[in-house]
Amino acid sequence: MSDDYEIIIGLEVHVQLATETKLFCRCGTKFGASPNTQTCPVCLGMPGSLPVMNREAFQLGLKTACALNLNVPRFTKWDRKNYYYPDLPKGYQISQFDLPMSEDGYLWISDSKEQFEAKKVGIIRAHLEEDAGKSMHDEAAGKADTRIDLNRTGTPLLEIVSQPDMRSPLEAKAYLNELKLILTYLGVSDCNMQEGSLRVDANVNLHIKSDDPHKIATPIVEIKNMNSFRAVERAIAYEATRQYDEWQETGKTIKDAPKTTRGWDDQAQVTRPQREKEDSSDYRYFPDPDLAPVITTAEEVEAVQQTLCELPMAIRERLHDGYGIPAYDADVIVNQGIVAVKYFEDLALKTGDAKMSSNWVQQDVLRVLKERDLEFDQFPITVERLTGLLKAIMNKEIDTTRAKDVFTQMLDSDKDAPSIMQEMGIEKVDASEVDNLAKEILEANPKAVEDLKNGVQKAVGALIGQAKKKNPNIDPGTFRAKCLELVKHM
Repeated sequence: MSDDYEIIIGLEVHVQLATETKLFCRCGTKFGASPNTQTCPVCLGMPGSLPVMNREAFQLGLKTACALNLNVPRFTKWDRKNYYYPDLPKGYQISQFDLPMSEDGYLWISDSKEQFEAKKVGIIRAHLEEDAGKSMHDEAAGKADTRIDLNRTGTPLLEIVSQPDMRSPLEAKAYLNELKLILTYLGVSDCNMQEGSLRVDANVNLHIKSDDPHKIATPIVEIKNMNSFRAVERAIAYEATRQYDEWQETGKTIKDAPKTTRGWDDQAQVTRPQREKEDSSDYRYFPDPDLAPVITTAEEVEAVQQTLCELPMAIRERLHDGYGIPAYDADVIVNQGIVAVKYFEDLALKTGDAKMSSNWVQQDVLRVLKERDLEFDQFPITVERLTGLLKAIMNKEIDTTRAKDVFTQMLDSDKDAPSIMQEMGIEKVDASEVDNLAKEILEANPKAVEDLKNGVQKAVGALIGQAKKKNPNIDPGTFRAKCLELVKHM
């Protein structure tokens, strides 16, 4: 990023809510069904069909609003947003315009590596609306056809609109990560971007730094078609540079040009122009005549607040303060989800060593999950079995290197660590055997002894290697300490 300008970023996030049925009809919302098999007269907009609100969708919206510190008004209504798309059969979308179900909240974001200061990002509103269908373009095959799948039409969406409070692509990515975590911890959405459960549009412009007392702002661009948080980060970074180059060339500011929409080309790593952005008047909003307004009492909001789980930020602080693990470790564990947090806490309590437990979860458990493409709740080694292995390390019954081998065997077996250690011939070496082996190897390596006396600590490495060949069960740390002790008296 350049010192010549400040990036102004606001994000619009559309989240598909985890309901069994659509927002205004009983059609299912399961992903992957055959095209146009999850439709009915209501979601297809047939004449004479009437929508009925899905109460569960509204409750999930309320739960999210409470978690994001949004105010929930007593009265909210439904509006028709009129526009024509081939995948919008009714010719309008049922949404919420001037009286959304929640507004004026915030979300704290931070970075465990401290690449930016923790800050509060304002949230303008979170409102419910129905999704459109999906257009599948086939130009690449040379047929120039577009097919329409209306299965998604009517799926409940929660649109969460932030204030333009973010100032870097990194902050935008942190906001999205935290928002996704909250939504998944609450169970209101699976947030699967590959399936379209979470979609992001970024509104970006620049404030040019100059001696002019009047603020110089570039025209706002809305970026679409980003299929990952990493893509959002890259798209914003590219767009900031593009806007600055364009401003240097044309001098156009936000007063000279309307808001436009650009699509992110992930392959070329550039944004491409799509269209000028519509104003709210272009959509000709008016209250939906077929749906009654919704009244939400303070008691209902309080009841929802009581059902909220512990949120990610609070868990990070608790793991850091309560278990004494670094903020980075706590962040990694929390980012894996609530199942990972419980696994770590159970392991830390049973072993009595939170740092060792954290290291094994981050380095070994997560590696296996990635290699085998597993979810955390599918990890094959229970807390009790891993505890047995870690306690063997703590009791000097096995060194860390051989423990990794035992861990590998445990992945494809129901046996506990002691049983596998016995099968592999791993047993604890008593102090007298360590002492005798250290004396034997030191006597056979006078040059190494001389180096150690002269402070060349790395000389002990070769001695450890010889000891491991003679007795694979020897603990390197214990053997090293014994060698250094004996050298002092030689």
